[in-house]
Amino acid sequence: MLPALVTGTLINVGAILLGTLLGTLVGDRLPERLRRRVLDGLGLVTLVIGVDLALAWRDTNVLYVLGGVLLGAIVGEALDIEGWLERVGDRLQTRVSRFSGSAGGVSEAFFTASLLFCVGPLTVVGAIQDGLTGDYQALATKSLLDGFASIALAASLGPGVAFAAVSVFVVQGGISLAAGLFDTILADGSEALAALTSAGGVLIIGISLRLLDIKDVKVGNFLPALIFAPALVGLVSLF
Repeated sequence: MLPALVTGTLINVGAILLGTLLGTLVGDRLPERLRRRVLDGLGLVTLVIGVDLALAWRDTNVLYVLGGVLLGAIVGEALDIEGWLERVGDRLQTRVSRFSGSAGGVSEAFFTASLLFCVGPLTVVGAIQDGLTGDYQALATKSLLDGFASIALAASLGPGVAFAAVSVFVVQGGISLAAGLFDTILADGSEALAALTSAGGVLIIGISLRLLDIKDVKVGNFLPALIFAPALVGLVSLF
């Protein structure tokens, strides 16, 4: 029963692993200057994706997004989520280095790829559809996009991108298994989904600034915004 509920997620995980393998093989053959250009290009595309998602606030109230981001930053900073994620990445990096002798950038690759692959309307809506009806078409489309993105990320940041497959499995698989709880709250076209999508877009813009070496935004400390933004919509609707 479990595989049937998370078919789309399993396809997504496979696409990320395959893309990481191809990107790692290609990346080793690229000079540092060219890898930097690939990373710059990915940063620019990520910026456009982030802006596009952030503009979902037009389908809700921008104050939900603003409130969610600010509250998320306060809570995330208090919990030091960024530091916790970095420690997880560092442990992965240490373990990988025991086998390969080199694992530069595993922490950055893991966190960057995890956020890119786990934030967005396709993640939520696709996972809910897969869990409720077994329709994994949306996640299959997302898998194709994530596969190509993982090639570019792995070519620039290294094989640590593969660990993002674990994040995708946990997040998307969890949403699919609990789809009945989210079906009404995060239904396609709902204000709550728009607020979540917009807040996620803001975080992805932060990731693009890091990829472009413009500013090291502690995006991890903003992750609670993905909970607070839709929660504010639900709270206001009660009144």
